Amino acid sequence: MKLVVFDVDGTLVDSQHHICRAMDIAFEHAGLEPLPSPHVLGIVGLSLPVAVAQLAPEADPPTQARIVAGYRAAFMMARIAEDAPLYPGALACLDALSGRDDMLLAIATGKSRRGLLAMIEAHGLQGRFVSLQTADDHPSKPDPAMLLAALAETGIDADRAAMVGDTSFDIEMARAARMTGFGVGWGYHPAAALRAAGAAMVAADFAALSRAIEDWAA
Repeated sequence: MKLVVFDVDGTLVDSQHHICRAMDIAFEHAGLEPLPSPHVLGIVGLSLPVAVAQLAPEADPPTQARIVAGYRAAFMMARIAEDAPLYPGALACLDALSGRDDMLLAIATGKSRRGLLAMIEAHGLQGRFVSLQTADDHPSKPDPAMLLAALAETGIDADRAAMVGDTSFDIEMARAARMTGFGVGWGYHPAAALRAAGAAMVAADFAALSRAIEDWAA
């Protein structure tokens, strides 16, 4: 049996506009000027408090807490299916992999469990993932705690598991857990950064990712 763990934002769903708009609202809620979108997208994948600390390092803890609260409120008010759609080919890839008898799927995300469950429901992805690891229960990526928990829940060894993500945080996390890391080229970190972090490959689209996973699992 093999285990494939997916990141969410920038990997399965195109949430960049959703994320940037929510962060703009959060900064305004805290009385601060919104940041340029590239700054915000650079921290996607980190747990929210860690991300906010990097985006607003000079803000005091109460202000950072207001940003976190404002972001969560704005994020949950969005229409997820419309504002954070699945990338083309994502559903077909998940269906093909979850339909295999020799493979299990899981998620490791910097999202909260509430946000992840809302995303899963909005896109009809229920039943495809045997393990859901979120920022509510673990340190931020690239700490390997999420992946180690997924391995423990499924009973699969690290050398038979892979992480799929769009950021260097995902690949660094995979390496720390001694798992294979597959990068995707349509997310929020450049392909060069993923390769530098140690990605086994960087897929140009979901068709290429599916082929890479099938070859790895063979």
